[in-house]
Amino acid sequence: MSQSVERALRILPVLAGGPAGLGAVAEALGVHKSTALRLLRTLNEHGLVYRQTDGRYRLGAQLFALAAEAIENLDVRDIAHPHLMELNRATGHTVHLALHQDDEVVYVDKVDSRYPVRMYSRIGRPVPLTVAAVAKLLLADLPDAERRALADRIEYPRYTARSTPDAAAFLRELDLVREQGWATDLGGHEESINCLGAPVHGPDGRVVAALSVSAPGVVLAAEGLLALLPQVLRSADAISQDYSGAQEST
Repeated sequence: MSQSVERALRILPVLAGGPAGLGAVAEALGVHKSTALRLLRTLNEHGLVYRQTDGRYRLGAQLFALAAEAIENLDVRDIAHPHLMELNRATGHTVHLALHQDDEVVYVDKVDSRYPVRMYSRIGRPVPLTVAAVAKLLLADLPDAERRALADRIEYPRYTARSTPDAAAFLRELDLVREQGWATDLGGHEESINCLGAPVHGPDGRVVAALSVSAPGVVLAAEGLLALLPQVLRSADAISQDYSGAQEST
């Protein structure tokens, strides 16, 4: 039975490349046509594959419906939280998770620093779009037209001398973030607070959330925070793998 299940599952990536006939499926699986036909008929009965009028098979609507339902019911907060806790335990610093909602980026989870100096950020509170590391990560992933339209309609408060001054500078920053795959806020919102962020990717490769590690300069200088980049990226990658149901590469 396990061999039949394995063979049936191997049919799905074959058909993901496009409709295929019985012979092509049998050849891809390395089995006789009768075996391939039995597997295809079973998958067809459950709506996971569909037999076209030309006799070829393609992926079925039920497979897409199941995938869409599974993605809709995934809560990245639940998946990310253990990783946020571990990153906080390893670094001692405040860790945030944020999502993009309409024209806002909102904190949806937070693990406080172990140090006496605490950050005043709160779950459910929007972050400053033009300076926050998590906001840059989420907005940098938008399609070009959406990114430019948003940059043109938002305001650019001068929180500090390091705040992003205008749309042109903001778009340059987003281009850099998109290229390098991580972001910082080094005193852009508060002179004394530095943040380092990394993206969480969904099954389609798009950025679905962003995490950050934040620390006051009196606790950890910007250089020390940047030294945590490999650790922050590993945490974001681990969340991405769990969220996407991906196997770790060996």
